[in-house]
Amino acid sequence: MSTAPSPRRFEAARIIIVMGVSSSGKSTIGQSVARRLHVPFLDGDDYHPETNVEKMRTGTPLTDDDRWPWLERLSQALHEAADRKGASVGACSALKRAYRDYLVEKAGEPILFVYLHGDRQTIADRMAKRQHEYMPQSLLDSQFATLEVPDPETENVQLLPVTDGVEKLTMSVVKGLDHLKSFKRWQ
Repeated sequence: MSTAPSPRRFEAARIIIVMGVSSSGKSTIGQSVARRLHVPFLDGDDYHPETNVEKMRTGTPLTDDDRWPWLERLSQALHEAADRKGASVGACSALKRAYRDYLVEKAGEPILFVYLHGDRQTIADRMAKRQHEYMPQSLLDSQFATLEVPDPETENVQLLPVTDGVEKLTMSVVKGLDHLKSFKRWQ
């Protein structure tokens, strides 16, 4: 008999947020998970007020005061989508613990955060290969400076490497969602 501890089970959640720094693959993986579960996908970028978009477009990092209204709008939209469809998936940087706690508070229910982690060079290489409407590569350092890596011992989080392929990452997330079995029509 093994004495190794069992893997931590996630707190049941109907809202899943794929998180990480820019270019970690949040939207790609979030969309893939949502398709697999047949639930709505909401991209956090769509909930930024125009003032935030303009700041980022000019290379100015957002402040906490810039982020609170954005996070509140996103959390409420995810909650409403989960009410309508039984579950929802979002993409949001959620870089600080306080942001993740705020999202949970404003949603009024547990959220499973899926943290896509990678080193700065891997992320910079990805960022250089894509064109984002308002997220210049110059903001990558501020993203890593802001990032507070989620702690699986104290947060409802699944940690996954950005270097895994889309299908592997999607399956890793979906396999941990036994409580959403009714949505797994692909099984």
